Amino acid sequence: MSKKTELKESPQLAFGQHYKIMWPFVKPYIFRAFLAVILCIPIGALDAVVALALKPYMDIVLVDKSDQSPAYIPILIVAFTFIQGAFNYSATYLNAWVGGKITTDVKRALFKKLLFLEPSFYDKNDSGHIIQRFSADVDVACNGLIDNIRLFVSRIFSSLSLIGVLIYNSWQLSIIAILVLVFALMPLARLRRMIKGVIHKTVQENSTILTNYNETYHGNKTIAAYNLQEQSYNSYSNVINRLFKLTVKMVQRTAWMTPMLHVVASVGIGAVIGIGSYLIVNGTITSGNFVSFITALILLYNPIKNIGKNFSAVQVSFLAIERIADILNITPTIADNKDAYTLKGVNKEICFNDVSFAYNPEVEVLKHICLKVKAGKTVALVGNSGGGKSTVVSLLPRFYDVCSGSITIDGRDVREISLESLRNNIAVVFQDNFLFSGTLRDNILMGKPDATEAEINSALEMAYLKDFVAEQEKGLDTDIGERGSLLSGGQRQRVAIARAFIKNAPIVILDEATSALDNKSEAVVQKAIDNLMQDRTVFVIAHRLSTVQNADEIVVINDGEIIEQGSHSELLQIEDGAYRTLYNAQFKSRKQ
Repeated sequence: MSKKTELKESPQLAFGQHYKIMWPFVKPYIFRAFLAVILCIPIGALDAVVALALKPYMDIVLVDKSDQSPAYIPILIVAFTFIQGAFNYSATYLNAWVGGKITTDVKRALFKKLLFLEPSFYDKNDSGHIIQRFSADVDVACNGLIDNIRLFVSRIFSSLSLIGVLIYNSWQLSIIAILVLVFALMPLARLRRMIKGVIHKTVQENSTILTNYNETYHGNKTIAAYNLQEQSYNSYSNVINRLFKLTVKMVQRTAWMTPMLHVVASVGIGAVIGIGSYLIVNGTITSGNFVSFITALILLYNPIKNIGKNFSAVQVSFLAIERIADILNITPTIADNKDAYTLKGVNKEICFNDVSFAYNPEVEVLKHICLKVKAGKTVALVGNSGGGKSTVVSLLPRFYDVCSGSITIDGRDVREISLESLRNNIAVVFQDNFLFSGTLRDNILMGKPDATEAEINSALEMAYLKDFVAEQEKGLDTDIGERGSLLSGGQRQRVAIARAFIKNAPIVILDEATSALDNKSEAVVQKAIDNLMQDRTVFVIAHRLSTVQNADEIVVINDGEIIEQGSHSELLQIEDGAYRTLYNAQFKSRKQ
């Protein structure tokens, strides 16, 4: 089942570089973000109003029992609370707007990055990890951080204003309160180091869960056919158990902060009450000072007691930002060179010049491949499974780059040609063609979005799809389901061929386009392929040698090397030749 992998291309960045990479996403909204932060200042500062108002109220009404009650105080408290609420709403709205905009922009940038990463990236990273890193991390980073910044700013200014009230009422008691506060916040400095490893592992396990869901969805028939339900369940259960342990570990490393801060806060309040009582008795402070001081102290300590949770959330957001920055910093290994050449068709030949290639350094897949294909000719690649045939044709559109040697089109190295123009000149029909959710029309027009109705009809006719489309109630607007699930294998292949037809590229790659089909479907698809091959330079990969007998040249590749090369009749003349052996084996099996 799913295996744990992680993004291999993420380079290590210095701490500040992460945030430098993220700055362009924040910059367009910096005014609104700054305004939201500014609004948090009075939200926090107004917390001191209640505490400050209690001093004159206590001294005049409750201690002196004066009938000159300051009636304006309750009104002011209500008015200031109303203003605070209005500011709070405005700040919350602005934060949500800014957070949503930044999240949207970052997701766009990450998705664009994902679209232009080379196939080797997908080889190394499974779907769950890609979804987690390219989508889920953004919400954690942007929305989580902005919400907590609002909370922290309001609490910082709330704390500063309340500390001002403390000092105003009694500088002696303030020293005790502030020392306790500093002591309470000191452990927060260690929190990031304590949780970083746990968060990293949690991200990996959450990614693996997503992969499990993807594999279950796409592999449901295989799971049913091989009775893999128990195995799949156990695999999923193991991941869930690991995730549970990580969650518990996260609690162990962060949950102690809240009770610890409660204890420290109670020590501070207890010390203030004890010393404050003495200061009242000897006349250093009034009862109003003391009540105002205690109120301010409780208002100060209460949010501090829960700050551990918020600080943990902020660290989680910071770590998510760093992971996003790592991805944005990835540079695709396959990209256009400066002053890349624009390819406009194939006039002479395509050459593989001493090409060697390896997916990883330990195993060489292709060894010194030399092959020349003249424009308008068809070359067939045959040989044993895993011999490197598909790898050869994957190098032409630069799904991968050669490790040594070169591939040239009309003498121009493909690495000097712009990727867009190179791939515009190549149409590929795979063994298992990927169709996108949508309609027949949507999928066919991917070959040429601005195709005319005449071009569409021509493609349908050449791909033997016209009758099938005519039978559908909605015609070309028939929905085909996710990955073309509502079509048969033969129908999916013919849609892919129609897509290649409408692209009208001069180079065609047919990578075992009929090997997964039954004989009846293969016959129809083969006719469509024969139409597609006309007047084009064609690379055909096939296990069934009957489909390649008419190729201008047949190349036998075994274990990454070309061992035979020639026409069908020429290769059959080679005694004990690899092609002759393959042909005889298939011919005999068909006779039987």
